[in-house]
Amino acid sequence: MGGGGTEAFPDLGKHCQQQGCHQLDFLPFTCEGCKQVFCLEHRTYKSHSCPNSDHNSRKVIVCETCSMSIEITGHVGQDEEAILKKHQNSGTCDPKNKKKPVCPVKRCKEVLTFSNSSTCKTCHIKVCLKHRFPADHACGKAVSAPVSVSPSTPSSASGWWWNNKFLAAFASRNGQDCAKSGGSSSASTPSNPSVKAY
Repeated sequence: MGGGGTEAFPDLGKHCQQQGCHQLDFLPFTCEGCKQVFCLEHRTYKSHSCPNSDHNSRKVIVCETCSMSIEITGHVGQDEEAILKKHQNSGTCDPKNKKKPVCPVKRCKEVLTFSNSSTCKTCHIKVCLKHRFPADHACGKAVSAPVSVSPSTPSSASGWWWNNKFLAAFASRNGQDCAKSGGSSSASTPSNPSVKAY
């Protein structure tokens, strides 16, 4: 039922070959996979469940031994292990060409070795020493919740406590002790109020 047209123009347009559709389309689409004719609604591989949807697909697999990339065209369901074995037996696979691992941070091309790499304790990603802190490599498991810190806490979060301690000392140095709640009466009530609260 691929034919179409009208009584006056029998060669104009074609009927959609989708089961249950058969709409007359004056601008039909021919599928490159199954070579059938479809209307605008059923022209995609997914919409008409094309059995040859991967006819033009491309996939690249990387050899673990030499880091060479091998392109597979056509059917994606090919046996990748057999292709890698064939590549390793071909004589072109040379372990000396294996690429060294690089830092996974965007735009960082530092080659990771045993002496210049660090593994993040939160997300367990191996990065270079420049990006070893969670904020530098956009750590995915970084804790964003506030942590209650006491003066005896020996962690990096205790920096908040030291910052407040510094501000309290700085304020008391200027004669205005903002850290203590029972401050002087001049600090609690201004002598010359310029703004009234309603």
